[in-house]
Amino acid sequence: MSITIRKASESDSPFLAAMILQSSRAGKKDGLFDLLFQTNDSKQILEKLEQLTKTDSKSHCHYSNFLIATMDEQAVGSLCSYEPRISTKEAFIKALAEVGCIEVEETLEVVYGCDFDLNNRTLMFDFMEEREGFIDVGILKALMQKSLLTARLKGYRIAQTIIEIGSLESKLFYKKMGFQEVQEKECALYKEKFGRLGLLLLAIEF
Repeated sequence: MSITIRKASESDSPFLAAMILQSSRAGKKDGLFDLLFQTNDSKQILEKLEQLTKTDSKSHCHYSNFLIATMDEQAVGSLCSYEPRISTKEAFIKALAEVGCIEVEETLEVVYGCDFDLNNRTLMFDFMEEREGFIDVGILKALMQKSLLTARLKGYRIAQTIIEIGSLESKLFYKKMGFQEVQEKECALYKEKFGRLGLLLLAIEF
């Protein structure tokens, strides 16, 4: 079965919501959106995330930032790429407010308090996920190759991504694609909330 890569559309929002939730939890009991939406009910979170991908404020979760991998016309993988100068923390807060999630600054400090000084002229990758049952068939590699090609055509020469310390499979994949470790940041609050030491910044020049 061949893999086709296309830009996401608004109609992909249910699939994107599932991939965002899968990515944010990453094997943990709670992910960022469990905390933000104050529930572990996956159905409720997915409904909110679906709305979040379609808000007027174009946060990094907006569907326009995503590529989708399909096999036999079935969506099987996602990869988000966004410009940090556009999809800012402020844009994310505005988007959350649009879906009824307000007074989120304290919760967001769990992540942003463990953040890095990002170059606004780099491209950020996030929510790189594949549907269960389609692991290791080349989906993520195809998504990444397409994203890097598109980034080069737009004039970018550096792309970055942030993963959790201890995410060995993700780290191995990115390194195979040519990413290098830039900075590691351990954060007490992040460990308290998620049980992970902190975050790792990776980058690639292309």
